[in-house]
Amino acid sequence: MSDTRNGPRVDMLRSPLGRVRGLGSAHRGAVTWWGHMLTSIALVPLSLWFVASMIRLAGASREDVALWLTHPLPLALMLLLLVATFHHMKHGLETVVEDYVHQPIGKFTLLLVIKGVSILLGLLCIISVLRLGL
Repeated sequence: MSDTRNGPRVDMLRSPLGRVRGLGSAHRGAVTWWGHMLTSIALVPLSLWFVASMIRLAGASREDVALWLTHPLPLALMLLLLVATFHHMKHGLETVVEDYVHQPIGKFTLLLVIKGVSILLGLLCIISVLRLGL
């Protein structure tokens, strides 16, 4: 006879490893997925704005582009585009490594390299835009 006095078992759909660890099957997958989706949604209008701006500035001199970037709106949108792009790139590359690299040392090394390169390139781009626009 089964013991129903304690109510139904909530963890009956979890895997045995998930029950032992106390984690669901996705761990933090939903948070990563939402972050990736939000940056991809943000990148659509920012990319369209960037392409339209570059078409409008085609053939302009460096001084004209620097003058354009001194205005607050283009500078802020350019910085948002850079942050969203490098954040989205980092999440995408990390997801690929987590899904397809199975050796712990290789996975750790690649994840560390991805984070470092993303931060370094993102900062270089942001500094370049700020130097040009300020």
